[in-house]
Amino acid sequence: MKKYIIGVLLLVTQCFYAGTVRDTLYPNFRQYAYEFEDFCDACGCSASGGSMGFSSMLDQNFVGLRYMYQSYSSREGIFNNSPWIDENFNTIQAWARIPVFRNFQVTALVPYHFNNRTPSTGKQTIDGLGDITVLGMYTVYQTKTDTVTYKHTLQAGVGVKAPTGEYNGSNNGSVNPSFQLGTGSWDYMLAAEYILKKGNYGFNTMLNYTFKTENNQNYQFGNQFNYGGTLFYMIKGQKMITVPQVGVAGEVYATNRQYGEDVPDTKGDIFFAKAGVEAGMGKFSLGVNAMVPVNQNLTGGKVEANYRLAINLNYSL
Repeated sequence: MKKYIIGVLLLVTQCFYAGTVRDTLYPNFRQYAYEFEDFCDACGCSASGGSMGFSSMLDQNFVGLRYMYQSYSSREGIFNNSPWIDENFNTIQAWARIPVFRNFQVTALVPYHFNNRTPSTGKQTIDGLGDITVLGMYTVYQTKTDTVTYKHTLQAGVGVKAPTGEYNGSNNGSVNPSFQLGTGSWDYMLAAEYILKKGNYGFNTMLNYTFKTENNQNYQFGNQFNYGGTLFYMIKGQKMITVPQVGVAGEVYATNRQYGEDVPDTKGDIFFAKAGVEAGMGKFSLGVNAMVPVNQNLTGGKVEANYRLAINLNYSL
């Protein structure tokens, strides 16, 4: 119960922030909103973003920094009466969305992880560069005129995640095999996003699927399917614009494999409620987002997600 109370307090804090930001107009705001789900591995532990989002809701093209925190609890042993331990996953991430040519942008994520957990044998920590992700998105369809009531944008793309983060096979002996800096494998992605807007209101929905390959230690994380939807509203003023947002997100993980055989209790699924706000003025924008699990079944119930939090600072290109 304590972990859910903490998550609710985080959401309330964000809503209070959204209500206190002065309403002003963001002169460089582009009339689109993007919310790609990030690609996390087996409950987010070696993730680039743990479904916190692949882009800014304010800036179509940008460079910036993002801090992400993910809180988990896991069984220390394989038995139902094994004690629970805390696992904390922190990421500082350089991220950017850069236009390459008309209707095509490239997103890059370079994460640095510093994770810790507290088993009975003593505190364990790992830190270092994570897996670098690059994703290209092409605008398949976009409403051409400003006179229509509803505006539509449809994008699709592909991406790749390089094994730049260290993978330590000895961690697979724990209940949570994703206590890693990276998967150790080249992984490939398909993504699609649809945005519907009417006036200052909008709805964003996305789907993506990650194909994961076997690493050089004969371990393969299960493929992953992500989905999500976000409602947002643009509050405009003279110098600033704020975009409060609420939505849901889900993640489905296939079974991990080792030496070609399924690893028991490694598949799972989780469904989140999420809320956040972004505020922009001039070329800069600041965003805060939080996610709280509504329903989950990770690794046969031996791992539980508590909540996720992200803060980002961007510079619009």
